[in-house]
Amino acid sequence: QVKVVESGGGLARPGGSLRLSCAASQTIIGIHVMGWYRQAPGQERELVAEFMGDDITNYADSVKGRVAISRDHAKITMSLQMNNLKPEDTAIYYCRWLTWYRGQEFWGQGTEVTVSS
Repeated sequence: QVKVVESGGGLARPGGSLRLSCAASQTIIGIHVMGWYRQAPGQERELVAEFMGDDITNYADSVKGRVAISRDHAKITMSLQMNNLKPEDTAIYYCRWLTWYRGQEFWGQGTEVTVSS
């Protein structure tokens, strides 16, 4: 069973930066999507940024220009660089791998980000 672990969350001030990291415990075959999602208190989980296949990168409108997703060549780690943080970025951030194989997906337990002065 693939295990996914996020790290890098914490407390940041408005305007500050954080870099989140995520690692899978083993190579994942047939990756369709790799992405970061977040869930704020009382809100539904939402997309932050994702890779779809090899050529497409998507960002939520709320983070465009402030956030950059990256991954390693082996596609077993990914990162989320977040700059110019805002209080509304406060949430638990999750990473996810989705495969082509029956829609199998792997989620981490999340890392908490709090943006507050």
